[in-house]
Formats: sequence, C-alpha cells, structure tokens
Amino acid sequence: MNFPTGILANFIHIAEMVEEFGPALGKPYTAPMGNGLFEIRAKGKEGIGRSLYCMLKGQEIIILNSFIKKTQKTPKKELDLAKKRLKEIKS
Repeated sequence: MNFPTGILANFIHIAEMVEEFGPALGKPYTAPMGNGLFEIRAKGKEGIGRSLYCMLKGQEIIILNSFIKKTQKTPKKELDLAKKRLKEIKS
C-alpha cells in the first residue's frame, strides 16, 4: 500500500475501527461491495484512497487491493483484481 501520509493515517484509523466493530461499520468509513468484499474509504488532503478487503478468521482484515480514487465509480480493473485475490484466498 503506497498511500500519501494523510490518507494513510485515515486508513489506519478506519482499519482499527473495523477490527473493533466489524466490517459492517458503514458509511462514511466502509461500504459493502458484495460477496464478502468491502471497501475502506479513506480521505486525506491529498485525495481519496480506497482499500478493498475481506475478513477471514474472525476480525482479521485482509487487504486485497488499494488505490487512489480518481473518479466517482470504483474502477472495474481494481474491483476485478480484488475479486480475483479473494477467490485465491478462499480456495
């Protein structure tokens, strides 16, 4: 994960909340993406970062893909990469 400092600080804070309260934390921090895939929505002065993750083995967060968001919609290639990695983890 190669986020700028401000986005990274926000990401760490949100990830700690997800560990404590679970993946259904909800907006503005997280959002479900379907099939056990969630996104962390981290903002900073440098922009907006997204990390797509799943939770396995209790409250353990597994980050599948992270990127800086440049459009309103999550890019298909980023979502497809996370889905591919999730499938690999589950098999």
